[in-house]
Amino acid sequence: MAAKVAVSDVVSLLSGDKRDFLLRNNGDKVAISSLDGKVVGLYFSASWCRPRRRFTPLLIEVYDELSSKGQCQFEIVIVPADHDEDSFDRYFSKMPWLAIPFADSNTRKKLDMLFRVGGIPHLVILDASGKVLNEQGIEAVREYGAEGYPFTPEKINRLREEEEEAAKKEQSLPRLLVSPSRDYLISNDGSKHVAVSDLEGKIVVLYFSIGAFTCCAEFTPVLAQIYRKLKEARESFEVVLVSLDDEKSSYEQDLASMPWLAIPFEDKNRQKLGRCFDVRANPALVVIGADGKTMDVNYAELVEEHGFDAWEAFPFSQERLDLMAEKAKAKMDAQTLEYLLVSGDLDYVIGKQGSKVPVKELVGATILLYFSACWCGRYREFAAGLIEEYQKIKSMDSSFEMVFISSDRDQDSFEEFFSGMPWLALPFGDERRKYFSRTFRVRGIPSLVAIGPTGRTLTKDARNLLTIHGADAYPFSEERIKELEQKIEEMAKGWPEKVKRDLHGHELVLTRCKTYCCDGCGEMGSRWSYSCIGCNVDFHPKCALKEEKKEDEDEGRDGRIRV
Repeated sequence: MAAKVAVSDVVSLLSGDKRDFLLRNNGDKVAISSLDGKVVGLYFSASWCRPRRRFTPLLIEVYDELSSKGQCQFEIVIVPADHDEDSFDRYFSKMPWLAIPFADSNTRKKLDMLFRVGGIPHLVILDASGKVLNEQGIEAVREYGAEGYPFTPEKINRLREEEEEAAKKEQSLPRLLVSPSRDYLISNDGSKHVAVSDLEGKIVVLYFSIGAFTCCAEFTPVLAQIYRKLKEARESFEVVLVSLDDEKSSYEQDLASMPWLAIPFEDKNRQKLGRCFDVRANPALVVIGADGKTMDVNYAELVEEHGFDAWEAFPFSQERLDLMAEKAKAKMDAQTLEYLLVSGDLDYVIGKQGSKVPVKELVGATILLYFSACWCGRYREFAAGLIEEYQKIKSMDSSFEMVFISSDRDQDSFEEFFSGMPWLALPFGDERRKYFSRTFRVRGIPSLVAIGPTGRTLTKDARNLLTIHGADAYPFSEERIKELEQKIEEMAKGWPEKVKRDLHGHELVLTRCKTYCCDGCGEMGSRWSYSCIGCNVDFHPKCALKEEKKEDEDEGRDGRIRV
């Protein structure tokens, strides 16, 4: 909930001990009383904070625009979070607004606590009476700039509704791609301007990408092949980059590798399009038909599944899409381990000291493909348990094997990471890795994909199955998972409906649910949990009931009646 602060309280907090002024970047003192009657933004930030590099310049633009409008009574006060005064002074020197003196650490701490600042940059908007208008000022300014003033949730929601309504009713290519200051797109080197009107009547694919993301860097070359193929065939087709990069250098580097057009980096329309099409993952492709309306096709998924062959889906008629679906099914039905793992002369995986293990020796076994990297923070807590479960499965079936598919950044990191693993691996930098990542749509690591004895994919969710069921999940078949789930259902019949124990102060209720992370042990769970809905916490039944059993045993030793 937002903190509601009377203006006298805000002035008192900003004043500090024996100080009734704020500072400008030239050292001038400004009386805090000058804030009376104004909408005030408290900006919590620091020079070392990477996200501020993009947001602070945007906030300066918005501040200058509002300041130029005499009717807007708006001021910003930065609350320094730098580690030393010299760093803050350099940072503040570029800002047109006011600041809490760096030396006044008490006031800075009080403001942090009052507004519950959990991360920076953070922007709290206060109205003229001192009431909090919006604790999510960063999002409001980033989305609508000066147009969002005074940045209340009501104003932001109204703008969103108007935007969505207009987009649905009047969507056309110019409405999507033209902004008040621009009616053109740029070429990959920025030297050529192409009028948006030149694209009308074509099928246009909006490519949402973040250059720093590995998945986007690997997706772009495949899309470029498709683009060139359709251009050679003289199809009425175009791609437009809608970069969601925050750094201009990353944007320029990304665009330089692309043969298509782009919305300029400086244009805020990039972020608006991302919101308009509810882009939540990158890469993403939105297909705009020749009539300027959005076509109902998940083209990014087709590219990830079919690679270069996805060009055959054009012009995205239902007949073409059905044909692609039939091809995907036939490919899945015909999949073998050798088809997956062999590419030309690359017909092997490696063991320790780089020894080659022919893929044909793995045929007929259940295989786990393990996608991970040394730099992935989550691998450390996951890897130890994975080795234990691997060894348990090997003791049940010696033919079972795992293959590590590395996303490490260099050979040394790969070798260091692989040295602690008892299973096999693809060689570092092996070209097959990109194929696997695309085929199995690996969006994050660590990830585990199970391949059955026939070579067909059993599940892309083996990580969760192992985390929840351990080695009992083997051999990862549908039949085995159903058997385990049925066993859990039978066990649940004997569990108490409610428990209340020391691990959580409130009553926990046995609840049917999907996958969750246990707030007791930190491991994954599914189907049943002991939940406190008000606190949004879940506990494994084994964690909740283990404590219950322990307390019962203690009561028994004390001579008390067990419940």
